[in-house]
Order: sequence, then structure tokens, then C-alpha cells
Amino acid sequence: MSADDNKKAAAQAALQHVTPGSVVGIGTGSTANHFIDLLAGIRHKIDGAVASSEVSAQRLRGHGIQVLDLNSVDDLPLYVDGADESNHNLQLIKGGGGALTREKIVAAVAGKFVCIADGSKLVDVLGSFPLPVEVIPMARSYVARQIVGLGGNPMWRDGFVTDNGNLILDVHNLEIMEAAKMEERLNNITGVVTNGLFARRPADVLILGTDDGVKVME
Repeated sequence: MSADDNKKAAAQAALQHVTPGSVVGIGTGSTANHFIDLLAGIRHKIDGAVASSEVSAQRLRGHGIQVLDLNSVDDLPLYVDGADESNHNLQLIKGGGGALTREKIVAAVAGKFVCIADGSKLVDVLGSFPLPVEVIPMARSYVARQIVGLGGNPMWRDGFVTDNGNLILDVHNLEIMEAAKMEERLNNITGVVTNGLFARRPADVLILGTDDGVKVME
């Protein structure tokens, strides 16, 4: 099976976590897109969705699924999103699509965070995938210098602006042994909005599509 087939299988398995009559939080990216397309088949059973990006919101609306503002939602039992990497503690690197801040907000609100991915995303140590850091534009150079001091090699994602009007630094050459500490350390740099480590709020369930079938980690 292709990686895309495995992503779709993981997305299919995530549907069982959807509670009828509830609002569903939706992430951003190729795997989340599979989930959105599958969710369309049961759209009459849910009350709507909260999207972590404008791109996902457009895709949801295209399927006739009502997109709600997070501020208007009292209860969000489920958030489904992909990941760029996951370790065995279900701590993640996310933000390859640049939606990390909104993804992190929706994940914080959700009662359960279900991460869907193909099997290649499971790693022993986070950091092979460059870690995205969202920064206020005027702080870009300052933040980059601070990150160099932490041992990382930050690269400006030139030509990209987040839905929040900010910039992304992709940090290479990090071997992240203590993900929660690194997440906090990066977030404490003045000018950082947030970073793509989901360690303090990891996934509750990781669904991996593999050539040997779907595997679930909790």
C-alpha cells in the first residue's frame, strides 16, 4: 500500500471516535484532508466542526459541513489531526503546513486528541523533521539567534505567512530527547507565538496506517 493509502486507513479508523450530535475539531494537512472527506459521509450526524486553518475550513464547507468559531463552542469532545512525527509517548512534531498555533489551541480545548498518520511518522527520537516555530515578524532575527544558542539551525520559511499573519522558522538539527522541556524553552523566547512540539499536550490516541493494517497506540 502507498503512504496515502495508509493515511486514508488511519483516517477511516478515526471515524469511530466521533460522537453523534457533537462538534468535531479538525486539523490541517494531507491526512486531515482524508478525515474531512470521510467525515462528509456522516455529516448529518454531527453538529459541525472547528477548523485549525482557513484551508481546512474551506474543505469542510465544500462538503456542506458547518464550520463554527471555537469561541462559540462550549464542548469539543474530539480533535483529529495528523503529525509530521510522533514518538512512542505520543508527543508530536506538527506544523509542516504552518497551522501549528491554531492546531495547538484546538488540541488544548478538546477532550480527546486523536492523531492519525502513516507508519513512517513514528520515530524513537523527535527532531529529524524540522521543528516549526511561529514568530512575530519583527522578532524573526532575534528568535533565530536564540534558537542557534539552543543548538538548532533555524531556517526562515521564506514567502510563507501563517493565518495569524506571522512567520515560520523551521529548526533543523535538533535531537529532542526531552520534548516537554524543549517546548517550554522555545515558547519562553520573546517573540515566539508557539512551536510545533505537542509534548505538554500530546495525543491521547495515535492511529497509524501501516502495510500490515491499522495500529492503535494509547
